Amino acid sequence: MDYVAALVPPVVMAIAFTALVMTIIKSQGGANKAKEDAAVDAALARAEAAQQTGKGSPA
Repeated sequence: MDYVAALVPPVVMAIAFTALVMTIIKSQGGANKAKEDAAVDAALARAEAAQQTGKGSPA
């Protein structure tokens, strides 16, 4: 019975990891994809604008 106790934790972790990966894959796209893409684009634009204004200021 020691072998069962030794195998249970890795099997449980493998099942949990598989479920996590499947959830991540299924959540890609869908109805919120455009909203998420817009949020990322806005954040990148803000970062780029901050970088551009930082280069123009005297050091």
